[in-house]
Amino acid sequence: MVGQDKNSELTGSAGPACQRLPSGIWGLGFVSMFMDISSELVHSLLPIFMASVLGASMVTIGMIEGLAEGIAALTKVFSGALSDYCGRRKLLAVIGYSLSALTKPVFPLATTIGWVFGARFTDRIGKGIRGAPRDALIADLTPVPLRGAAYGLRQSLDSVGALIGPLLAVILMLCLANDIRSVLWWATVPAFIAVCILILAVHEPDCPKADVKPRTRLKMANIKQLSRRYWLIVLLGAFFTLARFSEAFLILRAQDLGLAIGYVPLIMIVMNIFYSVCAYPAGIAADRFSGRVLLICGLAVLVIADCILALNKSAWITLFGAAFWGLHMALTQGLFAKLIAETAPVELRGSAFGMFHLVSGLALFLASLIAGSLWTNYGASIPFIAGGSCALLAALGLVLYHPKRNAIQ
Repeated sequence: MVGQDKNSELTGSAGPACQRLPSGIWGLGFVSMFMDISSELVHSLLPIFMASVLGASMVTIGMIEGLAEGIAALTKVFSGALSDYCGRRKLLAVIGYSLSALTKPVFPLATTIGWVFGARFTDRIGKGIRGAPRDALIADLTPVPLRGAAYGLRQSLDSVGALIGPLLAVILMLCLANDIRSVLWWATVPAFIAVCILILAVHEPDCPKADVKPRTRLKMANIKQLSRRYWLIVLLGAFFTLARFSEAFLILRAQDLGLAIGYVPLIMIVMNIFYSVCAYPAGIAADRFSGRVLLICGLAVLVIADCILALNKSAWITLFGAAFWGLHMALTQGLFAKLIAETAPVELRGSAFGMFHLVSGLALFLASLIAGSLWTNYGASIPFIAGGSCALLAALGLVLYHPKRNAIQ
């Protein structure tokens, strides 16, 4: 998959490659970490808050989760294209992160499911505004031979935040006698820290690394310039997402099996331990080894996770399913970002990330809606059986697929 660049400076150890990453990549990583502390503190309790406090059904929760991610994906298309047009990424990233930070106080104030939907919807718009420009900025800042490591590092720090957030939720739930509203107020602090780091510590490159037009026109015809290989990766990413619905269902599965409400965030903690620990090494591996093999491994791990979550009868064994789920994310998410960066023209990089996130977001909406319906009509284990079956089909397809030149290898 990855050609050997004659200027590549990769060494045999992770340490030197890590040290040569630009400071802006570390800044973006810490921005993601603090925002994820905030977001995952909320998200680890939000499904329970909606179901137990506000009385929402599983179908409603699935629809809210799917619509929220879908609107985020749709917004990424426009923000990515706009960042290409302006030639600058940071301003849009600041707007997106700031909008998400401003929604955090709404969750503890919510008295109806409509409040939660509005806050979740707006928060995801913020995510959509920042997502594609941020991912394109990482590619702008990073030398080609280190892109896998750069995306892996961001995913790793992002997952550290996603680990700390639920851990804080558990501690605060114990300290505040399971008062969910009081715990949700704490999510505002790291969100605003993330915005401050982005404004003060992350700077765009002074000049582009390639000779490109100073401004790319906003027009649909730009999509035609994206290669067939790019669209293959987009479609493959969508199929991966169909096999992996919202993590909210992991939390609900643990509660369904009897895990006490104060310990439910442990699901996200375990998932993000494996995600954060494995994402950076997986990113380095993506710079060196076959992406096709890594994708097959990621799907195989997802099948194992779904089997555990579907078949076990113990709430605590669900933690093992969450661990494999996190490992799957580590193996695949940074790799897809690297593949998009490699296959998109520099002047359309933001648009390419935006379109990828749009298709993936629509797939996540569909997957979450289907999962909620299957749960309601057929039982809690059926969504995981369906997801595992989808992942198994994708893995078999990649095993049987024989890549030609310029395909995923």
